Amino acid sequence: MGVLQRFEQRLESLVSGIFARAFRSAVQPVEIAAALQRECDNNAQVLSRQRRLVPNDFHVELSDSDLDRLKPYDSALVDDLTKQLKEHAEAQGYVFPGPISIDVEPAGDLTTGRFRIRSDAKAQVEGHATHTQLTRAKAVLEVNGTLHPLDADVVVGRGTDADLRINDPGVSRRHVEFRVRHDGAIPTIEVRDLGSTNGILVNGQRMASAIADDGTEVKIGHTTMTVRITEEPGV
Repeated sequence: MGVLQRFEQRLESLVSGIFARAFRSAVQPVEIAAALQRECDNNAQVLSRQRRLVPNDFHVELSDSDLDRLKPYDSALVDDLTKQLKEHAEAQGYVFPGPISIDVEPAGDLTTGRFRIRSDAKAQVEGHATHTQLTRAKAVLEVNGTLHPLDADVVVGRGTDADLRINDPGVSRRHVEFRVRHDGAIPTIEVRDLGSTNGILVNGQRMASAIADDGTEVKIGHTTMTVRITEEPGV
């Protein structure tokens, strides 16, 4: 981190902290837009010489007074912030792993003029399962807030031929397979790496294969998937 960047971060902290408490100045949309751009800059991950992965899921936390003031313009504000983020990303060579999401939320510990931003990179997930398959499944895979049935073998990857497609640049076209065996009341699920470039982490440990229990976390690329198993069908 350069001297100029450290100075800018220190200045930002003062503007949204000490000065805001002293003068009770309200948060301005331009401040939020600048902070969102810096959030991308500070969390960019190198994919290649000209492409860097940045967060696409943002939570803007405001004091109750600032939130009340901006609430009438919430929809227009989010649209404008999203547009500015896209323009900034294009200029910097940034890549979003999925659609941009910006939520404006209250934070009880913040006073007027102060705000906080949390961000994450959430890949877009596409599956082919029907609602009926999901409701009948005894096991599901939870990925970025979505559920996908594990009622049969499932190949996960970035390619169009994967059963569950994840738009994550760190994921291979056919990255991992969840093999499902129905040899009892509760299915047995085996996780197998399909020779991917970056491998898989099972509960934080690099493995080629493993048996998954309820709550087992499997990370591929920048995406974490969680196995959920129930004794009765339906989730």
